[in-house]
Amino acid sequence: MTKKYIELNTFLNIKGIATSGGNAKHIIRNEEVKVNGNVETRNKRKLFASDVIEYDSETFEVLEEECKKTLE
Repeated sequence: MTKKYIELNTFLNIKGIATSGGNAKHIIRNEEVKVNGNVETRNKRKLFASDVIEYDSETFEVLEEECKKTLE
């Protein structure tokens, strides 16, 4: 079974939360992002459709169409 995903740093860039890859890493390493209610410090954390991301009092849901890479 294959499942599509997007990496956390890429998601932050797509949503305009981070201005660059370096900025995304900084936000993640400073423990400013939560994934499904838990602080996340892994830059390449795989996100799947319906995962919930929290940053700066905002909530974002990962959509199926944002997931491009395939996990087999």
